[in-house]
Amino acid sequence: MDATRRPFCVPPEMGLYAEKHRLFQLMQGMLEGLLMHKPDDPISFLMKQLLLDNYEVPKICILGPPASGKTAIAMWLGKLLETTYISQETLLASDWSSLAGEVQAHRDADQGWIIDGLPETRELARIFQTKGILPKHVVVLYAPDTVLIERNLGKRVDVVTGEVYHTTFDWPTDEQVSLRLELPKGISELETSRRLVEYHQNYPGILLSFGKSVKFINADQPFADVFSQVLTHVQTPPRTLAPFSPRILLCGPPGSGKSLQAALLAQKYGLVNVSCGQMLKEAVADETKLGELIKSYFDSGWPVADNIVIKLLSSRLNRFDSYVRGWVVHGFPKDEDQAKLMKSANIVPNRVFFLDLTVDTILQRLCHRKLDPVTGERYHTLFKPAASKEANERLLVHPRDQEEAVKSKVEAYFRLSSDLENFFEDAIIINADQDPQTVFEYLESYIVNPLPNTSRGF
Repeated sequence: MDATRRPFCVPPEMGLYAEKHRLFQLMQGMLEGLLMHKPDDPISFLMKQLLLDNYEVPKICILGPPASGKTAIAMWLGKLLETTYISQETLLASDWSSLAGEVQAHRDADQGWIIDGLPETRELARIFQTKGILPKHVVVLYAPDTVLIERNLGKRVDVVTGEVYHTTFDWPTDEQVSLRLELPKGISELETSRRLVEYHQNYPGILLSFGKSVKFINADQPFADVFSQVLTHVQTPPRTLAPFSPRILLCGPPGSGKSLQAALLAQKYGLVNVSCGQMLKEAVADETKLGELIKSYFDSGWPVADNIVIKLLSSRLNRFDSYVRGWVVHGFPKDEDQAKLMKSANIVPNRVFFLDLTVDTILQRLCHRKLDPVTGERYHTLFKPAASKEANERLLVHPRDQEEAVKSKVEAYFRLSSDLENFFEDAIIINADQDPQTVFEYLESYIVNPLPNTSRGF
């Protein structure tokens, strides 16, 4: 980056490298480790931390009252994620140094861990923290006490595997398994009520210990639904304080609302709004050498060459404001080849959205648009008709909004869109046949939250 030149141009490789290798999270993790373990040789400790490279491993606590299903959820998660399952039954309840050692061993082995039902009090939660047991996801299941008492009475345990079944909701299909099921201790109505009272007494202190990392999930629903919600949560990386500059790419057919959504995102988050079509027009208006070259394409009616568009786009996105504020691009690419050119120019979005719309809806949106040549006001015969008969009679239809012209553009888009979607593997499909504000809220939710991690069997 040359500080003597204006405007500043930031090499895109800088941000891409930091984001790809999670440099901020790496530094944060090393600092936490130093403060937590206080090693005598900090340099050797940090070198070992760097060699582990286990930021993505699961570190999960599943909490909840008795009979909330936390054990079954934790065990199924452990199987699916190939992660170590830890509970009171696998340890001496009072031997917290043993727990810390086991958690540390599985962390070092790049396995991660899932802890079932611990900690049970705020004091134990503090011990967790002092021992370096810091979960990334804390799931708290909840349900009415009457439901939990009724559910607990039907609980049965496989004495061989330790898996929990239920006489009503989850009876084993294997007859041999059903024959070895036993009634666990402490599930009477009186004992369950006593444990629930104890849980409710300790519950507020546990929440204070984990703060905003807690996710509440209603356990009074089918097991599959509860498990699906827990899985969705734990596969979403926790929010961090890492600097994040959105690099958003909006794709979609004509009439899907790309320009509107880009404007809404730019307005709310201060992003640089780059409409590729408008960018080309501005280059022509500036009468630069590149603009004169683009004008020749406009005059001939041919599409502007991809390498010219990439050159303009790269110049705009490499400026300092684009790097700091982030950007939203729409109108390019339109096919896989253009997407590959973007990648080769280091224009790499971290959020790609495809606004999906049916052909009938596209025709309805575009073919009914009209323009008042006197006032310049835009109307739509279905959604925003002219207020007066006089204004309605002078309305004109732009040639590009003629049905045949629209159909031609739509056919061209759908002919190329499947390859484009396959190129952007992490692209998010949004139903654009909704109110614009609803579409915006969907986009916003995927931008402000980290993308789900699907690298460990999800």
